[in-house]
Amino acid sequence: MPLPPSVAAGPVSHAIFRVARLHRMLAGQLLRRVGLHTSQELVMMQLWDRGPQRQTDLVRLLGSDAATMTRTIRRLENAGFVRRRSSPSDKRVTIIEPTVASMALRREVERVWLDLESSVADELTPEERAEALKVLGRIEDSLARATAQQD
Repeated sequence: MPLPPSVAAGPVSHAIFRVARLHRMLAGQLLRRVGLHTSQELVMMQLWDRGPQRQTDLVRLLGSDAATMTRTIRRLENAGFVRRRSSPSDKRVTIIEPTVASMALRREVERVWLDLESSVADELTPEERAEALKVLGRIEDSLARATAQQD
């Protein structure tokens, strides 16, 4: 399908937009099956892999903003997957930790990510996967530099 004339100046950017939109849509569909919204699993993955974290560290690790992270944590807490507590060394700091109940969710999220990865890459050869990761890494680096220059 030909590109609309209005996006002809940015065919790579348009392709990234289309792929990202479809990826997020599929991830959302798969995550709904386990009771999560997109990005909530990323918070849980950080907590499962790194242990309890300061909320500000989760914001930094995931490239989020404080308000979005607060809403995400509140929803995860209401679902019983995380618990907030004050830091013993600094009462102004909130520590977020995964609950025991979240451990069953971990297996489900890992299954979702396997399904998502399968949908994304099963039709690629190992060489194409390696090349895709290499190109995406270069694009990410380029975007990170451009973003830093805007600050």
